[in-house]
Amino acid sequence: MKKFLALALALVMTASLAACGGSSSAPAASSGSASGSAAASGSAAAAADYQVAMITDYGDITDQSFNQTTYEACKAFCEDNGVSFNYFKPAGDNTADRVAMIEKAVDEGYNVIVMPGYAFGGAIVEAAPEFPDVKFIALDVAKGDLLEAGVNAAGEQYDYNPDNWDLNKYVDMSNVYCAVYQEELCGYMAGYAAVKLGYKNLGFLGGMAVPAVVRYGYGFVQGVDAAAADMGLTDVSLKYVYGGQFYGDADITAAMDTWYAGGTEAVFACGGGIYTSAVDAAKKVDGKVIGVDTDQAGVIAAYAAGEGADAATVDSFKSLTITSAMKGLYPTTYDTLTDVIVNGNWDKYVGQIATLGLVSGDDPEANYVQIPMESTQWADGAFTQDDYKAMVKDMFDGKLTVSNDISKSPEDFATVITVDAQGQLKG
Repeated sequence: MKKFLALALALVMTASLAACGGSSSAPAASSGSASGSAAASGSAAAAADYQVAMITDYGDITDQSFNQTTYEACKAFCEDNGVSFNYFKPAGDNTADRVAMIEKAVDEGYNVIVMPGYAFGGAIVEAAPEFPDVKFIALDVAKGDLLEAGVNAAGEQYDYNPDNWDLNKYVDMSNVYCAVYQEELCGYMAGYAAVKLGYKNLGFLGGMAVPAVVRYGYGFVQGVDAAAADMGLTDVSLKYVYGGQFYGDADITAAMDTWYAGGTEAVFACGGGIYTSAVDAAKKVDGKVIGVDTDQAGVIAAYAAGEGADAATVDSFKSLTITSAMKGLYPTTYDTLTDVIVNGNWDKYVGQIATLGLVSGDDPEANYVQIPMESTQWADGAFTQDDYKAMVKDMFDGKLTVSNDISKSPEDFATVITVDAQGQLKG
């Protein structure tokens, strides 16, 4: 996921659904060259003008998901480039507390604010206009997230159809850049791989039914259905539910126990820490899980092994995870900060909501949505890396399309499989 070069980012600019600035590495310099020294000096001077703050949403930097990945990317960039960095955790899960942390960060001199997750829509609408000299970089904040807050702030009734509204009328984007992802694509990849690898009884456990999670889920359904159709299978089933929260608990684990006991072989656990409930249930019956956002094979194995487990014990649980539906939070964060701070290319980003997906048909690891080459449980004669590469090539070339229409129901995407949509467990 770190193989994102200037060429790939240039392709994002042309391929994204919304205009996007790309990113590139810091200028390379030959050892001892005068021009190289000047470039390095210029980069250092530019970096010295900035301080980066990350605001967590309602989790912490140890959530093994959005916050942690974003934090690690910000920290690595700042350490690599000599930029001051800190993170701020809101006291509560609400816009007022998120805004309070933004204000605190700005008061302390931070002038690049990085925010992960849809929950920052309201904070951006409220805080960004207050600080016109601060650069706001938001991950997974879509047009609808911004409009919901902006339209309501204007005293109007939002209808939850962003195409009906002029964003610039309700939201000041003059110092804001947002990036969203085509989660439906990597959800499809994971679902297709699971069926190809022999799993016929699957489950989708989403966190909250926010757009990103729904896109993951609907892509997963489409991938499961496509693989079943390709294989001529009519006995593939998929249970589908949202937990109503982004963490596991005893109630959700009990629901997963019922699924696995009833024959479910693998569950795509999609939403922060909710994977813990799927793992707790899967362990009891030698079931499988599918990770999300990052390559979660190691995280899931460590959780399954338990705190303090030795390396051998952790390794013994890595077979729990079939694959993971990944999106490039780390490279998006690191590369954007590089281009904005080191290369001075904020004008390529500001005011944009970029949709990041495929940028290469030949190198799946160059894409912003993918499944992991290293930990996916490839199988000769079933589903190999070459099979995966061919699928990605078809996606990139437009021969294979995946719907991102979240106005539908999961059953609407089933043509040969059976989908049992069970609504929401909590909330």
